[in-house]
Amino acid sequence: MERLAKRRHYQAWLLAARPRTLPLACASILLGSGLAASADAFNMAVLLLALLTAIALQVLSNLANDYGDAASGADDEQRIGPARAVASGLLSPPAMRRGMLVTAGIAALSGLALLIIAFGNQWGQIATFLLLGAAALLAAVTYTVGLGGTPYGYRGFGDIAVFVFFGLLGVLGTYYLYTQQLSWLPLLPAAACGLLATAVLNVNNVRDIESDARNGKITLAVRLGRANAINYHWTLLGLALLLTLTYLIALPVPLVGWSCLLVAKPLIDAAKTLSHTRDGEILTGMLKKTAISTLLYSVLLSIGLVLF
Repeated sequence: MERLAKRRHYQAWLLAARPRTLPLACASILLGSGLAASADAFNMAVLLLALLTAIALQVLSNLANDYGDAASGADDEQRIGPARAVASGLLSPPAMRRGMLVTAGIAALSGLALLIIAFGNQWGQIATFLLLGAAALLAAVTYTVGLGGTPYGYRGFGDIAVFVFFGLLGVLGTYYLYTQQLSWLPLLPAAACGLLATAVLNVNNVRDIESDARNGKITLAVRLGRANAINYHWTLLGLALLLTLTYLIALPVPLVGWSCLLVAKPLIDAAKTLSHTRDGEILTGMLKKTAISTLLYSVLLSIGLVLF
């Protein structure tokens, strides 16, 4: 009986951590590392610590999302996506708060270790990245847990945060950790990665558009309406592919690097499904397909850059 209880407790935390979202957290780190490797700057310790920090931040965001949606009443029995741990009673709010603190601590410690390995005693660089890390921690928590006001995820600003943290900062910040320099060309794949990550969020928000509107969770999809949110989705995909093509031609990248464009098919297939169905289970599958495609995009492009 005790073993069964422990197993259920473990499963509840696994549900709250939402491991299916973790590939998205890794995509920007892998792409930034590929860009750095192509510039003959790579450090395995930096890669591993950057991945650990990104995963911890993503889990923190997921725990905060679970807690915040339950506290605000944004999740109800008609919710389409996976069950929430707090809203369903599997975990108590105090337990979730403790989990958030532990996860934030892991992210902070791994992030600090990452900066020390990357920058040594360059305290100005470390201080700058500590501020960026603090912003990432704050963004992860306040997406659905507001500080003295409505959470920004409930006001339609989640898309901007995802584009910045999973694209520009995630990719270029990782690249800088290795190279300690920036140039304009990596901005193109960084922005493309951010656009694809935003498309993942948009699939989620279009799937949940009715329940979010009913519960006062005003995502960008709710603001736009379903038809315009789908048009917005196609725009995200189109811009991401256009930026990628521009980058591949401008570098130029060898043919193996162009394999990243193979993800266009599953991305387009998922977008077509999003346009033609409202079935929650089917759209959850398309959410997974879009997230995995984003990860594959980063991996394939990184491989092409390393072989360049």
